Amino acid sequence: MPDNGIIMDRYAAMKVYVAVVATGSFVRAAEQLHISTTSASRLISDLERHLGSRLLSRTTRKLAVTETGVAYYDRCRQILSDLEEAESLAAESGARPKGLLRVSLPQSFGLRYIAPHIPEFCSLHPALELDVGFSDRVIEFVEEGVDVAIRISVELKETLVARRLMTVPMVACAGSAYLDKFGMPKDERDLRSHNCLEYRYASIWKLMGEGPIGGNFRTDSGEMLRMAALAGQGIAVLPIFLVDEDLRSGRLRSVMDDYPFPQLGVHAVYLESARRSARIRAFVDYFSGIFEKEAPWR
Repeated sequence: MPDNGIIMDRYAAMKVYVAVVATGSFVRAAEQLHISTTSASRLISDLERHLGSRLLSRTTRKLAVTETGVAYYDRCRQILSDLEEAESLAAESGARPKGLLRVSLPQSFGLRYIAPHIPEFCSLHPALELDVGFSDRVIEFVEEGVDVAIRISVELKETLVARRLMTVPMVACAGSAYLDKFGMPKDERDLRSHNCLEYRYASIWKLMGEGPIGGNFRTDSGEMLRMAALAGQGIAVLPIFLVDEDLRSGRLRSVMDDYPFPQLGVHAVYLESARRSARIRAFVDYFSGIFEKEAPWR
C-alpha cells in the first residue's frame, strides 16, 4: 500500500504544476494557491524527481515548458478535473458539472451546427472549462485526452458508448456544367465512365459493387469535396447538410435519386469508463435536446 502522504504530495504537486504552467510564474502560482514560492518550487522539483524527467526549463529570465511537460500538463488538467468531479459526486452535488471537458467535433458539421450552440451551453454550465477541437479523422480518446466526440459515420467502434442524435441522408450530386458535358448517370454501371470524387475517411464508392468506380480527386474535407463538385470536377456523394442550399438553388443537381445510398448517423460518443461523468452527460443531453426537434437543414 502506498503511503497516503505521498499520494497527497503528488496531488498537490500536480495542482502546483498546472498553476505554474497556466500563469507562467512560480510566484503567481504560489499566490493563487496560497502557498509560499519555496513550497511551490520544492513540490515541482519533487515531482520531476519522481517522474525522472524535466517538466520545466528555468532560467533567471524565462520559464519554459519542455515537450514532456506539455504532454504531462494536459494529462494533469484532465486528472484534476476528474478528481474534482468525483469529489462533487461524493458530496452529492454532481448535478453541477465542473472541470475540464475536451470535445472533438467533425469539421463541417461541427462548425455549422454545433459551434453556434456552444456559447449557450457554456452559459448554462459556467463551472465547465471547454476545450473544443475540429477534425474529421478517427480520434483516439485516451491518447488524445478527448472526453466526448460528435461523430458522423455508418458504423462506430464497439468499444465506444454512442448516443444517436440524428440521421443524415447522403446525396450524389454534380454541377450542371459537368452533367451537360458527360451526361446523367442512371445506375452503378454508368458511374464507371464518370469522375467520382472521393472522401478519404468514408468512400461511398467502395461500397458499391458494380466494378471499379473512382476518379482523379480525393480529399479529407467535405467542404473541399463540395467545392470540387460545384466547380464541375465530377460527381460527389455528400451529406445533405453540406449541399441542401446548393441543390435548392440549382448550383448542384442530384443524380441517381433512387439509389439506396447509406444514411449516416450523427452520434455523441465516449468511453465506457466515462459513462457516469456529469460533464459528458451535460454535453450529450444538451445537444440531444437541440437535435431531437428537427434536422438543422431545410
